[in-house]
Amino acid sequence: MNLIRNYRNWRLYRDTVSELNGLTNRELQDLGIARRDIREVARKAI
Repeated sequence: MNLIRNYRNWRLYRDTVSELNGLTNRELQDLGIARRDIREVARKAI
């Protein structure tokens, strides 16, 4: 059970980082996210 949860969390993190990295700096700014904070935001998403 733990393995499945960890995998899902890892996928959510990876997908979130990928999605945010695909945004322009302007789009990130509109969301209030600095590019350097993407990993932290993704960690909070899980």
